[in-house]
Amino acid sequence: MLSHLNPPQREAVKYLDGPLLVLAGAGSGKTRVITHKIAYLIEECGFPAAHIAAITFTNKAAREMAERAAKLLQGKPGRGLTVTTFHALGMKMLRQEAAHLGYKPRFSIFDAADAAQILSDIVKTTDKSEIRRVQSRVSLWKNTLVSPDAALKAAENDLEHHAAKIYLAYQDTLRAYQAVDFDDLIRLPVELFGAKPEVLEKWRSKLRYLLIDEYQDTNSCQYQLLRQLTGDRGAFTAVGDDDQAIYGWRGADVKNLHVLREDFPRLHVVKLEQNYRSCIRILRVANSLIAHNAKLFDKKLWSDLGLGDPIQVVAAKNEEHEAESVVMRLLAHKFEHRTRFADYAILYRGNHQARIFEQQLRNERIPYQLSGGSSFFDKAEIKDVTAYLRLLANSDDDPAFIRAVATPKKGIGAQTLEKLGTYAAQRQQSLFAAAFEAGAEAQIGATPYHALMEFSRFINQLQSRAEREPAGTIIEDLLKAVGYESHLFDSEEPRAAQAKWNNVQEFAAWLAKKGEEDGKNIVELAQTIALLNILENRADGDVDAVRLSTLHAAKGLEYPHVFLVGVEEGILPHRECIDGGLVEEERRLMYVGITRAQRGLTLSYCAKRKRGREWQACEPSRFIAELAPDDLRISGRERAPEEQKSEGTARLAQMKAMLGKK
Repeated sequence: MLSHLNPPQREAVKYLDGPLLVLAGAGSGKTRVITHKIAYLIEECGFPAAHIAAITFTNKAAREMAERAAKLLQGKPGRGLTVTTFHALGMKMLRQEAAHLGYKPRFSIFDAADAAQILSDIVKTTDKSEIRRVQSRVSLWKNTLVSPDAALKAAENDLEHHAAKIYLAYQDTLRAYQAVDFDDLIRLPVELFGAKPEVLEKWRSKLRYLLIDEYQDTNSCQYQLLRQLTGDRGAFTAVGDDDQAIYGWRGADVKNLHVLREDFPRLHVVKLEQNYRSCIRILRVANSLIAHNAKLFDKKLWSDLGLGDPIQVVAAKNEEHEAESVVMRLLAHKFEHRTRFADYAILYRGNHQARIFEQQLRNERIPYQLSGGSSFFDKAEIKDVTAYLRLLANSDDDPAFIRAVATPKKGIGAQTLEKLGTYAAQRQQSLFAAAFEAGAEAQIGATPYHALMEFSRFINQLQSRAEREPAGTIIEDLLKAVGYESHLFDSEEPRAAQAKWNNVQEFAAWLAKKGEEDGKNIVELAQTIALLNILENRADGDVDAVRLSTLHAAKGLEYPHVFLVGVEEGILPHRECIDGGLVEEERRLMYVGITRAQRGLTLSYCAKRKRGREWQACEPSRFIAELAPDDLRISGRERAPEEQKSEGTARLAQMKAMLGKK
């Protein structure tokens, strides 16, 4: 089973004498190590699969890992193996231990939009940047295990005190709705395990060996969960790469790599340095770039895939010229080498850079796919339907109640909801529970109350069927009963309505299929929807199209030919990161972009860009000067006469040498 692994990979798979850190460089086969170690633990070491958990960050990565592990085990005892995301594992723990935390097992999971709405109500503003700022602060507190009370105590000025009070109000609101947000899915189990040793011991007995993927992306809270579950035994393999730590802005802490050595003095380190993706030149420039960052563990990627073409560095006059130049080069290369459009990716620092490249690709009728766009679940029509499902699972979910009762309209207006809200607050109940109280009718008025009761009884009837009948039947009956198709066609232009209805039908079909495959009813599916990304579950097929993506969204992917655009000071590294002292993380981001390329890499920058109505001069990124110069071919900029002369002399010498060979 291990014969086709290289020596360091084999060492990583077989090492079981204590905690292990596998430093896996880009393209070095980290998933292969994790999946082979799972198989090795089960087949060679007699570990029951039910006591092993492999944890990663995305549904897609977890699914790929599970499929590859199943192939290696070939139907052997892999039953009960846990391959999951951090958040899905946290959710599973909370479902089982909800009573210890004062939650019911059917709590709701709020996404970023739900959380933003609650914060908007608390702060009494619709200013999106202000809400994002508060949301980010609350998230940081949670990820560093700071409670609202601790935040209040630590506040050193009025601004911090105000922010901590918002945090406290936000948590109280979540608790009232019997809801948690994404950060709570890790934070709450960590708090529970700290307070209840017997619950922690139960989970330690269940999960006896952990494999953690993308370890460099863990935050303080996730690291604490790992420490709690592994205890002093340190029965884990952490796989990561400090050179690819690019998520500091969302709480990931590369220092977790440093702390690991302090907390586990017996930590064994294995380096995977052979790259199976890129040619030598690409790795040489990547190594020369990342060498400028401070290192805890030194490593150098190498490859036996051949030298490869020189890295092209192209200077453009402005952003339009850059887009035109990139697309023309792409077309010329495709024509010359008979490649597919899918062999090319255009990568950039920020989403705002995509528009001009999209325009140029459309002009040339080149098919393209945009990555990192909005999720299927962010579409208004999907959120409408999901609100009903959330309400079936948790009738205390007030935001779901408000959305469902208002879409489609049911004769229950804002005034009615306001009166119901006031009454519910007096009674300290959810809106749904308050609707059934005798006093509610007097507060609301007979006609709107009748409409409210009709809706509430409808939800009750569906709830009573939801656990017995197939998910497909329930969703179909729900959509018919509320008249959602008619609602769309009454409120939208025909084409837009049809597109939205198609999305709803696709969602309904997916729920029906998922329910059948996993043996889950609609309530059980509703509980996990917040953690699923339906785009990952839809078969995209092998689309022959150029991929446009942010550098963050491209991590973990690879392409034969990469165009890395806008490599300028202020863009990469980003202006805010320069001011905030985060240049090392930006350098890692550039490194990630370079190491996506297998055979061809082109970097481009502009001499000037339009900001507002004015043209501003641009400087090439400092990172270009840090790349191995012998592997670069620079074009498009004005060169000094002596540089032109030396280039001409070199070319003449090269031609003489060729003639001499003949």
